[in-house]
Amino acid sequence: MPTATGHTDAIPASRVIGTDVYNTAGEHIGEIQDVMLEKTSNGIMFAVVGFGGFLGIGEKYHAIPWASLDYDTDKRGYVVPYSKEELRAAPSYSVNELTEDDGMKVRNASYDYYKADPYWQ
Repeated sequence: MPTATGHTDAIPASRVIGTDVYNTAGEHIGEIQDVMLEKTSNGIMFAVVGFGGFLGIGEKYHAIPWASLDYDTDKRGYVVPYSKEELRAAPSYSVNELTEDDGMKVRNASYDYYKADPYWQ
């Protein structure tokens, strides 16, 4: 069933990974590197967005609440409602840190930082 903006509810992760991410000012901020799933509740914990780095060296990963991403057909990418300053100040993680404690530490820090409504409550 399509969403209010005409998008479908279901989308393959393979189609999401590699998609560019922009802020509301239209600035390119990175791309989706992965999607973290919470398999016990069948929820999407967060999108893993890569910022900076070159060929994977020095890249930082940000866990952005999935509901914060809105697909923009004109940009052919996702838009998040955060400024570059908010994103620069956001917690960032290594690949290994994203899954420590089953990802719960990162998930909770992400939802707290971005003041997103927790999907698990």
